[in-house]
Amino acid sequence: MTVYVTGHKNPDTDSVTAAIAYAELLKANGQDAIASMQGAMNPETETVLKRFDMAAPEIMTDAAGKTVALVDHSDLNQAPDNINADNVVAIVDHHKIGDVTTNNPIFCCVKPVGCTGTVLKQLYDTEGVAVDPKVAGLMLSAILSDTVNFKSPTCTDEDKKAVAELKEIASVTDTDELFMDMLKAKSSVDGVPAKDLLNRDYKDFDMNGNKVGCGQLELATLDQVAAIRDDLYKAMEEQKAAGGHHTILLMLTDVVKEGTDLVVLSDDPSLVEGAFDGKLEGNSMWVDGMMSRKKQTVPNMQKAFGC
Repeated sequence: MTVYVTGHKNPDTDSVTAAIAYAELLKANGQDAIASMQGAMNPETETVLKRFDMAAPEIMTDAAGKTVALVDHSDLNQAPDNINADNVVAIVDHHKIGDVTTNNPIFCCVKPVGCTGTVLKQLYDTEGVAVDPKVAGLMLSAILSDTVNFKSPTCTDEDKKAVAELKEIASVTDTDELFMDMLKAKSSVDGVPAKDLLNRDYKDFDMNGNKVGCGQLELATLDQVAAIRDDLYKAMEEQKAAGGHHTILLMLTDVVKEGTDLVVLSDDPSLVEGAFDGKLEGNSMWVDGMMSRKKQTVPNMQKAFGC
C-alpha cells in the first residue's frame, strides 16, 4: 500500500515540507510513501527547496482510489478532491481539528504549536529516527516561516527548541539570514497577477454556514503593494462572486511593523469591524499586532459568526 502524504490546497512552505518530512519518516519505518502537494509551490517554498537541494513533491489533487495521510490540515475543503472516510490513514497538524472523518481508527498527532514541522521533529524523536540534514533544513525553514521568525503569537517554546536542534542537523548557522531570504521571496509581488497574490496563501472556512475566505501576504513593507491595491480588491470581488462567499479578507501583514492592514470585502462589513474592534477606512483597517491567520484572524471571525 502506497500512502500519499499531502498538505492543503494553495500549498505553503509548511504544507510542502511537512509532506516531504512525513513521507521520509514513513519510509524509514518501512511504509511505501510519496510526498505530494495540491498545486504549484509559492516563491518562498521554491527558495527553500532550492537552498537545501530537494526535489518538489508530485502534484496530487484527486484522492480517488488513493490512501492518504494529511499534513498541515484536516478540513475537507482544504483536502484533495474525492477524499472519503476510507481514504485517510493519518493526520499530522497544528491547526484546530477539522471535519475530515474516518471509518477506522487512524494515527493522529495534532499539537498547539506554531508549525507542523515542530510536530514532525517530535515524531522523529519519539520514533528514534534521525532527520536527514536536507529534510531538517526544510523543517527548520517551515517553522521560521509559520512563526514569522518567532514573532507570531502561535510561536511556542517547542518551536524554538525544534529550530535550535534542526539548525544543528542542517548546518545552518544564521537563521535570521535564512528567514530574510525566505521573506524576500515570499513578499515578492512584481509582475505577479493579483489573483495569484490573493491565492498565494489563502484558505476558505465554513463559519456557521457562511463561506469565509482569508488570504495573507507577508511583506517587508506595505509600500510593496501600494500600486496594486485596487487590483487586489478587484481579484477579491471576482473570487467572492464566483465562490459565493459571505466575506473575503486579505491580510497585508507588515512583518517589520508587526501588524496587518486587513482588506475587507463582506456582505456585512460591520461584523468584521466588530470582530477586530476596529473601523474600516475605505475597504481596510490596520490591526496592530495581527500576525497570524490561525490564531488571531480566523478565531475572531468564528466568534463573530457565533461558531
